[in-house]
Amino acid sequence: MIQIRAERSGDQKAICQINDAAFNGDNESRLIDAIRNSELFVPELSLVAVADGKLIGHILFSIVTIKSGENDVPTLALAPMAVVPEQQNKGVGSLLVEEGLKRAKDQGFEHAVVLGHPEFYPRFGFVPASTKGIEAPFPVPDEVFMAIELKEESLDQIKGKIVYPSAFDTVS
Repeated sequence: MIQIRAERSGDQKAICQINDAAFNGDNESRLIDAIRNSELFVPELSLVAVADGKLIGHILFSIVTIKSGENDVPTLALAPMAVVPEQQNKGVGSLLVEEGLKRAKDQGFEHAVVLGHPEFYPRFGFVPASTKGIEAPFPVPDEVFMAIELKEESLDQIKGKIVYPSAFDTVS
């Protein structure tokens, strides 16, 4: 049975190993460390998947900004999400996303964005962010930059561009 829980002290090394294995490099591990050491980190939204006492997956939501006219509107970015290669395509990622979105909503967050696979994230309610008036800060195909409303109609009056904080500069 797979358990989803918040990251604990002592999980950091295993979280890095999960991300390094899933992404074939350390960009995501460096991103996680940079976010963890910033004001953007929401400890309750750094979740791990555990099977037989071993960490097999990780998801992180952190605070980013929608620049909407003169206003800076906080939102969440889902980045990264990783599952060890031998456990991929077994539903672990889906469990992480579902639990992460539930906890984000419970924490009072109203929306989130993700840059990810267009055949994976829509099953959880993500839609192209452009359909909600939200722009990516860099050129990407419309279908890979997505948003979700955790509170119904929460993006209806917000139009703007996502601003990723400097912690995201660690990813090359």
